[in-house]
Amino acid sequence: MGLDDEFLKDDLDDEKTIEFIKNYLPQDLKEKFSDDELYYFLDLMDEYYTESGILDAEPDADGYVEIDLEKLVDYIIQEARKDEMGEYDPEELLLVVQGEMEYADSLADEE
Repeated sequence: MGLDDEFLKDDLDDEKTIEFIKNYLPQDLKEKFSDDELYYFLDLMDEYYTESGILDAEPDADGYVEIDLEKLVDYIIQEARKDEMGEYDPEELLLVVQGEMEYADSLADEE
């Protein structure tokens, strides 16, 4: 698979993730976040996973790696402030993060 194919696959994965998150969010939040914001949050989640060492952590006996969602949400809020993207409610962002995790779990269940 060439580099272009890999980028297209990543873009398609992100599109599917965004759609899943939008369906996961409660009705009052479905229209609150733009697609651009959701893509931005996904990028920050990936950045957090890479920088925090979570990707290198050893899974527990059930094959799971513990992720502190509050730290992840705090990271997104801090980066959004730094990037002048705006202020976000931690409880609302938590739902976005949970939606992304539910999507990842749904993919794992398919395997």
